[in-house]
Amino acid sequence: MSAEIEHLRFSPFRQVGEIQIIHVDLTPHEPREQYALEWLDNEELARWRRYIPDRPRREFALCRAVLRYSLCRRLGCENNQLSIVAASYGKPHALINGQPAPTSFNVSHSGHHGLIAFAQGKQRVGVDVEAPSSRRRDFDGIAEMVFGPNERAEIASANGLAKSRLFFRFWTLKEAIVKAFGTGLSIDLTAFEIPPDIRHGAERSMFRFPGQNRTLWELQDLSTNGYAAAIAAEASDNANVS
Repeated sequence: MSAEIEHLRFSPFRQVGEIQIIHVDLTPHEPREQYALEWLDNEELARWRRYIPDRPRREFALCRAVLRYSLCRRLGCENNQLSIVAASYGKPHALINGQPAPTSFNVSHSGHHGLIAFAQGKQRVGVDVEAPSSRRRDFDGIAEMVFGPNERAEIASANGLAKSRLFFRFWTLKEAIVKAFGTGLSIDLTAFEIPPDIRHGAERSMFRFPGQNRTLWELQDLSTNGYAAAIAAEASDNANVS
């Protein structure tokens, strides 16, 4: 095990086609957090300082350090050659010496869990993770703002722990789609629904945004017993749509 992997604590999580997903351990650990800061550039350090609560500071530092380390390994560059910049809607991408890098990625973190997905070339990818929380939530009320009628009805019909798990499963699938598409909250989340097969338990499904039939997206549920997670990736247009 390399010193970087040992200090930053990340590991392979899943391979989805050619997309590689790694898991980042975000449990509090002051020495690891200090080591992670050594990987950040000046702009990232300034962003880290703007976070006030400890948790978002920790999540940002550890995930960004692992992202930078992993990109350097994948791209064969030094950390000081690498820049991570945001596109017009905020989705980050990598530059090497100011030139676009031949890879795409997406990052999500929640609680003690971070996921980073890496794809080749310009393939768009989105990943999302949501860890359980003891905080009480109005799942039905939130569902009115982010889900379509069939999704809302299914969440409303569930109770207790089953409602929580269903809500976050739907949430991560939908959030992964939006993150892969790359236009952020400009998309009306209630205007499209997750395909029924994956809502009802399938691990994988295909999806097209209503009225945007040119791009096909592959969805995969990555949930574990400890958290809900999902990935969406731009797919070949030859695949069958569920």
